[in-house]
Amino acid sequence: MNTKYTYPVVLTIAGFDGSGGAGIQGDTNTINALGCYPTSVLTALPVQNTGGVKAIHSIPPEIVALQLQTILEDIRPDAIKIGMVHTQELVAVIAAILREYPDIPVVFDPVMVATSGHRLIESETITEIVDKLFPLATLITPNLDEAAVLTGSPITSVAEMHSAGAMIMQKGCPHLLLKGGHLPTTVLTSLLFDKQGVIATHTSEKIETNNMHGSGCTLSAAIASYLALGNNLSDAVSLAQQYVHRAISEGADVAIGKGNGPLNHFFEPQKRVKKEKPR
Repeated sequence: MNTKYTYPVVLTIAGFDGSGGAGIQGDTNTINALGCYPTSVLTALPVQNTGGVKAIHSIPPEIVALQLQTILEDIRPDAIKIGMVHTQELVAVIAAILREYPDIPVVFDPVMVATSGHRLIESETITEIVDKLFPLATLITPNLDEAAVLTGSPITSVAEMHSAGAMIMQKGCPHLLLKGGHLPTTVLTSLLFDKQGVIATHTSEKIETNNMHGSGCTLSAAIASYLALGNNLSDAVSLAQQYVHRAISEGADVAIGKGNGPLNHFFEPQKRVKKEKPR
C-alpha cells in the first residue's frame, strides 16, 4: 500500500512532570486529545508532585540538542511548543537548531513560576530567553507572575495587563498572549497582542477549583495543536482558550493528589486527524 496520509505533528520541548498534569505529560495529553500526534524533547527532570517542586535535575544541553536534531530529522512537526527552558545553555542550543526551521510556528510558554509558586528558572537565563527565543516564537504565553518577571513590576488589574503587554511586546516577540488567570476577579481576561497592540480579548468565568496544575502547559500545547490543524493564530488561541476552560471545568471536582490537581484533558477526545502527505 502506498503511504498517502500523515498526522498533524506537534513537538513539545519541555520538562518532565511525574505527577502527570503539566510539562511533557500535560502537553502530550493535550496534543493527543485534540487529534494530533505528539513528539517530545525533554529539557529537565523536576522532582515534583501536586504539592510542588522539590528539586530539578538538568538534562545536559548536548543531550537536549541531540534529542531535538534526532526528532526533527525524522518527524517534521507542523507546530512546536516550548515550555521549561531553565538555563542559558539550553536556550542557546534550542535557539541554534530552531533557527534552521523558520517556517514552523512556535508557541513558547516561558515557564518561570509553577502553579504552586515555586520559581523554576535561573535569573540569569531570562535575558538569554528574551534575546534568543522570543524572536523565534510565533507567540509567547506568559501568565501574570511571568509577565511581572519580564517587566519588573507586579500586575494587579486588566489596565496594568495592557501596559505590561505593551512593554513585553517591545522585547521582540511577534505576538503575545498575556493570561490574566491570577487576577482576583470572577471574570478572567486574557489579551492577545501583536505589534500594533491588543487584537483580541478573551474572557471566561472563573472556576473555583484547586485543579489548575498544568493549565499554562495545556493552553500553549493546545494553541500549537490548533495551529498544526491548520487554524490561523487568532482562531487557534480562541479554540485553545475554550478547550482549557472545559478541561478545568470537567476536572474541577476530581481529587488527584493532595495539592493542585490536573485538568481533565480527555473530557471529549478527538479522533486522530489524517491529512494528505506532501509528495
